[in-house]
Amino acid sequence: MSESTRKPPSLFDALLPMIFLIGLLSMAVYIFGEDASWGPNQIALTFSSLVAALVGVKNKYTWDDMGQGVVKSISQALPAIFILLAVGALIGTWVMSGTVTTMIYYGLQVLNPKIFYPTVVIVTAIVSASIGSSWTTVGTIGVGLIGIANGMGMSPAITAGAIISGSYFGDKLSPLSDTTNLAPAVSGTDLYSHIRHMLWTTVPSIVIALLIFTFIGLNDSIEGNLAIKEETIRVIDENFSTSLWLFVPVIVVIYMAVRKFRPFPTILTGALVGGIFAVIFQPEQITQFIDRPDLSKPVVMIAGVWKAMYTGFTTSTGVESIDALVNRGGMNSMLEVIWLILSALMFGGVMEVTGMLTKLVSVLLKLVKGTGSLIAATLVTSFGLNVIASDQYMAIVLPGKMFKLEYERRGLAPENLSRTLEDSGTLTSPLIPWNTCGAYMAGTLGVATLAYLPFVFFNLINLLVAVVLGFTGISIKKVKK
Repeated sequence: MSESTRKPPSLFDALLPMIFLIGLLSMAVYIFGEDASWGPNQIALTFSSLVAALVGVKNKYTWDDMGQGVVKSISQALPAIFILLAVGALIGTWVMSGTVTTMIYYGLQVLNPKIFYPTVVIVTAIVSASIGSSWTTVGTIGVGLIGIANGMGMSPAITAGAIISGSYFGDKLSPLSDTTNLAPAVSGTDLYSHIRHMLWTTVPSIVIALLIFTFIGLNDSIEGNLAIKEETIRVIDENFSTSLWLFVPVIVVIYMAVRKFRPFPTILTGALVGGIFAVIFQPEQITQFIDRPDLSKPVVMIAGVWKAMYTGFTTSTGVESIDALVNRGGMNSMLEVIWLILSALMFGGVMEVTGMLTKLVSVLLKLVKGTGSLIAATLVTSFGLNVIASDQYMAIVLPGKMFKLEYERRGLAPENLSRTLEDSGTLTSPLIPWNTCGAYMAGTLGVATLAYLPFVFFNLINLLVAVVLGFTGISIKKVKK
């Protein structure tokens, strides 16, 4: 079908798949609750993709046209999918090596439950700012902090919210971060002007978030937590070797990230180092894990590392809560997450290639009257693309291209656009269960997106601060003539 015969979508065309998707997703959450992300949402996205495709056919798009759009959409997310698989392998070998249990062991003895949540925010913020990656921070330090929270009897959902808050604050202000470099590049400003301008929204947001986390910790009852803490320490002592040497895999990953190695080889190297340390420090655990007396010891060690990478590590300590901490990981643990991402990208690819995304954004632009409404429209568009396209990069690039001329026409400096793109495009991505970031956070931390969503205070507050500054005009930078 030639491009000349294609019809541009009407507003009803663009809204129909969205309404269908929202209805199915709402029904999935109502029926399945927090488990909606592990199957029901994928079905909702698949059938919504079919509805979008039928609208495309009505507008003279061929199935080949839309298939190519889906392939393009998925190909852009392949790096994220490979990183997910690598993180699964890393968690498997780090649990088996005792790296995760060592972090839990020492963390339980050092961290005070009353200031645990704000401490989590600060630690993850420092690490993320140093390496420029919220994903790597969550996949390494974050996994250990979740284990510490469980060992203390703290809330995993609140802890996940604190981990994500700190990780995204550090990522957002790090010159090493990909999104922090992408937003100014799309908007037409330089990196450090962009970072300085983001301080207006990020600093008040993180301060308020820290105050809320501190308030929660100080007012949280810790009765019974000491018993859980002591039991966790005892069981780790009885079942795993703990040593400061087991922090080496963590240091290796952080070092490679600081030296700007790509995430996939960095995390896969961390998984391999974890496997080597498992052979050195936990040979008895590996022997029990494989349970193959017919194999020689070296072969059993190789098989243990190999299996931990694809199935994760499993053991029985006799304490159910501890088993839940250490029976984790493996590439296959990420397959449902990848299924969710592929389903979402299929929907986003059809919506983009048929022009329905562009139609929705053009309608928003018609509603823009002043600076405040322009910034609000940018925020809504970036958030909407995180929902529809399921990819934070698309949620930065597409609105950046669409709104750039409008910002210039109104005499607004490009830093305003780049900051707004990050305030929504970057920070709302982990709040959506089927977005690549939301699926990654839930799969890595073992906490459902809808469970941690109310506690990601930094990301939520930052969005509100951006709206307030937009409508009040505070910090809005004009272009100097």
